[in-house]
Amino acid sequence: MKSISQLIQGIKQVTVTGSTESVIDAITIDSRQIKAGSLFAALRGTQVDGHSFIEKAIELGATAILCEELPATIQEGVTYLTVADSAEVLGFISSAFYDHPSTKLKLVGITGTNGKTTTVTLLFRLFRQLGYRCGLLSTVQNQIDEDVIPSTHTTPDAVNLNKLLAQMVEAGCTHAFMEVSSHSVVQHRITGLSFTGAIFSNITHDHLDFHGTFDNYIKAKKGFFDALPKSAFALVNVDDRRGAVMVQNTKASIHTYSLETIATVRGRIVSDSIYGLQMEIDGKEIHFQLIGTFNAYNLMAIYGAAVLLGEDKDEVLVCMSGLQTAPGRFEQILSPKDQKVGIIDYAHTPDALENVLKTINEIKEGNQQVITVVGCGGNRDATKRPIMARIATELSNNVILTSDNPRFEEPMAILEEMQKGVSPIHFKKTKTIEDRKEAILYAVRELAQAGDIILVAGKGHETYQDIQGVKHDFDDHLVLREAFGI
Repeated sequence: MKSISQLIQGIKQVTVTGSTESVIDAITIDSRQIKAGSLFAALRGTQVDGHSFIEKAIELGATAILCEELPATIQEGVTYLTVADSAEVLGFISSAFYDHPSTKLKLVGITGTNGKTTTVTLLFRLFRQLGYRCGLLSTVQNQIDEDVIPSTHTTPDAVNLNKLLAQMVEAGCTHAFMEVSSHSVVQHRITGLSFTGAIFSNITHDHLDFHGTFDNYIKAKKGFFDALPKSAFALVNVDDRRGAVMVQNTKASIHTYSLETIATVRGRIVSDSIYGLQMEIDGKEIHFQLIGTFNAYNLMAIYGAAVLLGEDKDEVLVCMSGLQTAPGRFEQILSPKDQKVGIIDYAHTPDALENVLKTINEIKEGNQQVITVVGCGGNRDATKRPIMARIATELSNNVILTSDNPRFEEPMAILEEMQKGVSPIHFKKTKTIEDRKEAILYAVRELAQAGDIILVAGKGHETYQDIQGVKHDFDDHLVLREAFGI
């Protein structure tokens, strides 16, 4: 519970209409959640303008309104806070309302196209092994030490984000690790937070439906580093040529990791197999349970961040050697009858799919065939659809194009766009099966022989299919197990 004067302290260019001594006991961006004593933040979204709900919010008992323009009618007893950007100011107000929880934690965020979920999840697990109480904010789930909270967005809105961080502080957490999406930077969901460190993994083709251009996407990621304080660290992958771009204007101390060049954290892959990675990091050779070059980068980021947070190098490496993959990230399921290998991976971008398939091709043995089941989501960046199909067909022995989360698009329309990326020389080994369960069963029972590898890509940890606004129960793990008879 805070007075309005406490919430806006230090925020510049706020025009106040009404009393600043009114007490606020809740903040929301959803007018349906309004109760007496609430502050309603009217945000301009991509689909809906919150200003349209100001009158409804007041009818439901809102005490204060955060807005970019005053409504035609000013209600007596209501305080209006008029600002240039409601979303930006909401970040600061939310932080103040929850007593600035990010300043009471060592908060580390990671941004990039691929590797975010694996890196934050394994950092969370590592620091718990090191004896700390920790918080996790990820695409898969949010977690306050042992308590799991379902996740709806890669990065929650500013109000819920600060609420979760406050709950972590109350639970005694000392560290928190979170994914920072490009959307969250542009939409000011992380504005007002105090980060101890930031990690950049890589940047490739994704989210152009939202950002419009690849350049805008890069700028969104860079914005995270631009806002870091001098006290923070910035750890970037310099094997991605945009790693250096990310930190051009940062005030944070700059650190790097690489497999290919001189860096703060230097890594080398000694061997890579179905049994894991043998790596040399900072001159120490160690075996990890994770597989593939893309995970080698994740591991270096985890190690680098842990050391920058003050942990002992040797202890960190020993703990890391026992870490297992994050849910839906290169998860393996083995058929006990004929040793067919199922791999479930969230790969939903061209680069992620290419990384996973290249890894599979590098570690496969003898006559093992690679069969890929893949689709593309609806109402998302459509330009990647033919690219995904091209990559799948070039790096697999057989491919089944199938439905992912069609959302409000027709599944076959999405698949027809994917088919445009299939070269004529790959037509014979490519099949289109709209029903995802049928596609997985066909891959396992009709195409795969003993020992073959079946990659089921695109949904990973998800346990639903989003069709026409309805989330239907669907889990690639369960279907693959059914196909294997386990």
